[in-house]
This record gives sequence, structure tokens and C-alpha cells, in this order.
Amino acid sequence: MKRLLIIFSIVVCGAGLWGQPVMKVSSAEHDFGKFREEAGRQTYNFTVMNTGDQPLVIQNIVASCGCTTPEWTKNPIPPKGSGTITAIYDPANRPGVFNKTLSVYTNSKPEVVVLAIKGEVIPHEKTVEELFTFPVGPLRFESNHLAFTNVKKNEKKIRVMQVINTSSAPVKLAFDNVPAHLTLKANPETIKPGQKGIVEGTYDATKNTGWGNVSDMVKIVTNGEVQDKVYYYVSANLVEDFSGLSKEELTNAPVFSVETTTVDLGKIKGSTANEVEFKFTNNGKRDLIIRNIKASCGCTAIQQGVQGQGIKPGDSSSIKATFNSGSYKGKVTKAIYVYTNDPKNSELVLMLTADVEQAAANN
Repeated sequence: MKRLLIIFSIVVCGAGLWGQPVMKVSSAEHDFGKFREEAGRQTYNFTVMNTGDQPLVIQNIVASCGCTTPEWTKNPIPPKGSGTITAIYDPANRPGVFNKTLSVYTNSKPEVVVLAIKGEVIPHEKTVEELFTFPVGPLRFESNHLAFTNVKKNEKKIRVMQVINTSSAPVKLAFDNVPAHLTLKANPETIKPGQKGIVEGTYDATKNTGWGNVSDMVKIVTNGEVQDKVYYYVSANLVEDFSGLSKEELTNAPVFSVETTTVDLGKIKGSTANEVEFKFTNNGKRDLIIRNIKASCGCTAIQQGVQGQGIKPGDSSSIKATFNSGSYKGKVTKAIYVYTNDPKNSELVLMLTADVEQAAANN
């Protein structure tokens, strides 16, 4: 009896092993080697063989990134038959070494097999138009925006940008409508045909009374002619310099402590004025100064009562604003930027939210 049970078990187990597909792949990895970006998409076919005795089905293939597109044999692969898994790699805007995977899901064991592709993309040489994206008459600038990023209120900061003369004649470059806190000059002042030059900007934050993100629009002058239809943008984030404060000064500094950084107006109607208030206290040991307050859009008007005033230690005050819901509809979020002399909260973002309901249109 025991002998019969053993034989029966072997037959059942053997049937389970034999009655299944088995996937074999020609290789688990492909190296595309080095190729140029302009060569475009690279394709490789992995050969899939079914060495089992049941049809093999490739159910899905998931690539590790959007740069790799898989294609595969959709029909069941019969025993001793073969199919194909195609890996397509797109190198556009992806210079350098890459190593990507394809997770292949099948009805065989193991259910998931990982294939890999790798290589190195040699970046294409960018054209003048790609390198110098902002055309102004006979010149091309790298950008229409000269960004100084953070500038301390007690410093001067320099930024440069390349420019090229793409015309067949010399071009004298200058700037117009330049504010007092900004200096812009071209080096060389006259740029020869095909020559590259430098625009050098100097930002003197001591001459700008603003705080936080500020910007200026400057006119470009070529050969004495003002280019009226284009603007050169210059931006900076003006911040207070706390680097010179001693440990004692930091300990005794003002502390801007606000009750809440977000006020929810709830459901409001369109085209209505809605007041918000952010209450705060100076929990520090020296006077708190609100340097500046600005809203993220013109729909939010700031009441300037506390700006520029010193709030004594222990005293409280508030920042008030009025949000005009106008034609907004649904969920709305607006920001109010506050700049203070608190070293730990010199730039703070307050938020107001609302759910605006517009009146139904009359037919």
C-alpha cells in the first residue's frame, strides 16, 4: 500500500512539473555601447524561447523609466516556439551613462524576469540657437532673464551672461531704462560678426528699498537703436544679512511667532471682498520689524499698518489683507510673503484658502 502511495505522489508531482511553460531568454542584458544623441532611438531584440510543454504568455512588461519603451510578442508562444521582447531606448536630452531595466511578467516560473539595457549617450553639439535662446535683432542672448538669486541688502553682486553677434556687421550693445541699483555693460561694447561677448550685471542692493523677490525690465539698445518690442528681465531676492550677528545677538534677536500660517475662508461667493487676519507676537528680546509684505497676486490687497514699524518684545499685532474672489471658481490658494528682521523667520509664507462659489448664469 505504501509503495502505491509513493508511486502516486511521484506521478502527481511529475505532472505538476511537466505541465507548465518555461521561458528562456537569449541574454539577460544588452550593452548598446557608446552612441551619439542625434543617432536617435536605439532598439534591441531579446529572443524568448518556450522550453516547457505549455503555451507561454508574456502578460506585461514594465520599464524602469519613460525613456525605455518595451514591445513584445502578444500571442501565446507554443512549446519549443520563440518570440521577441524589443527594448527601445530614447536618448533625447539624456546624455551620459544609462542603465535601465525591463520587468517581464509571464505565466511561467518565476513569474517576473528582469532584463537590462545599458550604454552611454554622447551629447550632440548644440547649435547657436540652442545655446543662445533669446534673439534681439542681430544679437542672441543665452536667456532673456539675468537672475541674481539671493542678494544681501548690504552687498553688491555680479552676474554675467554670454551674448553672440550672428550678423555680418559689428554691433554696439547698450541698455536703457536701467534702475539706479543696477549696472549693465557689454564686454566688448562693440561685438564683431560671429564674436561672443559678455553682459556683466552688478546689483547694488543698498540702493534698492525693496525686500524679497524683485524684478526690473530693461530695454536693449543695438547700434543706438532701442529695441522696443523686447525686454531684458533682471531679478533678485533681497534678504537681510545675519551672518555678522554674535551668539548673544542671535539669542536676543526678535522672534516672529504667528498663530497660524494658513487661514481658510471656507465657502465664499464670487466677486466679494473677504478680509483675513494673521495674528502674531514678538516672542524675542528686541524690536521686531516687518520689513515688507507682498501678495502673490493683485487679487489680495495688504493693509500696510504694521510694515516698517517696530513691535516691542511681548507685544502682539496682526497682518490684515483683503481677498477679492472675483471670477475665481472652486478651490483657491493665495500666498502672502512676509519679510522680517527675525533671523530664523526672515522670509515667511502665509497662505489663505477659499472655496469660491459663482452665481449661476441667467438664461
